[in-house]
Amino acid sequence: MPPVRIRKNRPAGAWTIGDKHMSDITNEIKKRRTFAIISHPDAGKTTLTEKFLLYGGAINQAGSVKGKATAKHAVSDWMEIEKERGISVTSSVLQFNYGGYCINILDTPGHQDFSEDTYRTLMAADSAVMVIDASKGVEAQTRKLFKVCVMRHIPIFTFINKMDREARDTFELLDDIEKELGIATCPVNWPIGSGKAFKGVYDRAKKEVELFSDTKKGTAMGEVQMVPIDAPETEELIGADAKKILADEIELLDGASAEFDQELVDKGQLSPVFFGSALTNFGVETFLKHFLKMTTSPLPRMSDKGEIDPMEEKDFSAFVFKIQANMNKAHRDRIAFMRICSGEFEAGMNVYHVQGGKEIRLSQPQQMMASERKMITKAYGGDIIGVFDPGIFSIGDTLTTSKEKFAYEGIPTFAPEHFARVRQVDTMKRKQFVKGINQIAQEGAIQIFQEYNTGMEEIIVGVVGVLQFDVLKYRLNNEYNVEIRLENLPYEYIRWIENEDVDMDHLSGTSDMKKIKDLKDRPLLLFAHEWSIRMTEERNKGLILSEFGRS
Repeated sequence: MPPVRIRKNRPAGAWTIGDKHMSDITNEIKKRRTFAIISHPDAGKTTLTEKFLLYGGAINQAGSVKGKATAKHAVSDWMEIEKERGISVTSSVLQFNYGGYCINILDTPGHQDFSEDTYRTLMAADSAVMVIDASKGVEAQTRKLFKVCVMRHIPIFTFINKMDREARDTFELLDDIEKELGIATCPVNWPIGSGKAFKGVYDRAKKEVELFSDTKKGTAMGEVQMVPIDAPETEELIGADAKKILADEIELLDGASAEFDQELVDKGQLSPVFFGSALTNFGVETFLKHFLKMTTSPLPRMSDKGEIDPMEEKDFSAFVFKIQANMNKAHRDRIAFMRICSGEFEAGMNVYHVQGGKEIRLSQPQQMMASERKMITKAYGGDIIGVFDPGIFSIGDTLTTSKEKFAYEGIPTFAPEHFARVRQVDTMKRKQFVKGINQIAQEGAIQIFQEYNTGMEEIIVGVVGVLQFDVLKYRLNNEYNVEIRLENLPYEYIRWIENEDVDMDHLSGTSDMKKIKDLKDRPLLLFAHEWSIRMTEERNKGLILSEFGRS
């Protein structure tokens, strides 16, 4: 997975001296901040996202969606199964303005069974906000997602949430992050107590105590009181014991923690840490303000012609990182989400689709608030937009207006770990079934295969997490009116065959090996045991097996 390069400091300005239009585009791009929010399930990621939207004025009340007040769901959870189960199963794209910045939030699923969607989404982000439950510390999914961020060298900001509940020792939490994730930490603020005794946070740079009042009904309302730590009234406001404990902890922290270093933050080697409670707004706006100052404008991206820097490249370019069908039930449409990497996007513009090898018109451009949409006329490098997809796009595709054609580095396909044979309940609905399962596969949520050279039309589905099977059944039934049964298969490992001239009919395998092919008729092998992979390679000299698929 390619690293994101750090831009060297260079004078701001246009590509062409005296060209005001180009200067305006550069200034628009400089305002953009595009980040992903990652966490273990139930750490409070979606709540934190909604509070950002509240402060940006994008929504009026947390959990607000169209419908009855008694049936609220998180604004970023739009799919019906998400609302029913109370979990996020697909990434959402949310945009709002705050403090002169245009912010694009990529809200990702927390559940590990949907981690492949999160991996792809991280490819479109310039930085990541890691939400950690103060009572649990670093959890399994946080660890897994963090490794993707490290591989890409993107800046990581930590928000330790739920301080209004009983929490682990604060120093233990920092130690946990450093040991588990291998990254240095620098607390920007420090909590004053936890649980019922949580009073607020101490700003280390300003040497001020921030005291908060609880908010009501999920609004952004709430009083923030700033008091110098040495002010006489501080002891009265937080209590003598709390002030003494805070003083001791700050003294220890000043001597032990890493100093803030913006360059290390940019390289993803130092994580600024903030404390608060997303549910009650404690520390949320403080975190947002600091975060915006510490992050950079859209970063350069690697392509097959070298690095594309949005501050230097005047032509429009973008890549597709997500495809979602049936976001709008009324239209049964399909949306391709793309990250704009350079230049200015204009509605209806013609662009060159590199993988398709032809010029196309990008129609119905829109920006998202989960499933809510608004048509747009312009967008800039760093923005995330959705365009109508008639079925021509794939994840990883590049679009550009540059005369010198190039392709951004691809997004890897992760190997499924669970497999099942799909059977239709009503064989008369074959057409709807094929359409539905192909569209869902093109989104990247599942991978579909067929038996190799058996003449059977039965489809085998591979997924990273077993919950994707439930989502597949649900969506086929609700979106395509097709009922299916799944027969679990014993295979756990899949390998793509790199050799183009391999003779599949005479390939010598093991008893637990199954030959299959993908939608492009490329041969693959399934194995029930890992040792079978090595044995098959030994029995077929020169055979090259790969764990990752090719787009």
